[in-house]
Amino acid sequence: MVLKESGEMYLETIYVLRQRKGFVRAIDVASELGYSKPSVSRAMGILRDGGYITVGSDGGIVLTDLGLEVAERTYERHTVLSELFMRLGVDEENAVNDACKIEHVISSETFSALKKHLQDYS
Repeated sequence: MVLKESGEMYLETIYVLRQRKGFVRAIDVASELGYSKPSVSRAMGILRDGGYITVGSDGGIVLTDLGLEVAERTYERHTVLSELFMRLGVDEENAVNDACKIEHVISSETFSALKKHLQDYS
């Protein structure tokens, strides 16, 4: 299953909420993203069917190894790009918003080069 940008966003959100709260339900994801509960429930079904998450009988959402891999990669791209943009003088709000858009389309090669550049000048 090829994951779309929205799927990556959901996985990244689950990852961040899990770190912040420890326990994540669909309602938490809906609240964080500002989406309706039915929209999030549908997305969770797609992610579950794709093997990215499991949902317990208590409604808790857990990332599978595959889901965790995608979530960590997306989150790393988000944080590195945000940091790079802010170091370039972009205000935090725009840096974070732009990183959120770019993190889904940037190639691995380009991201690695940007990450290396950021580390070399730290």
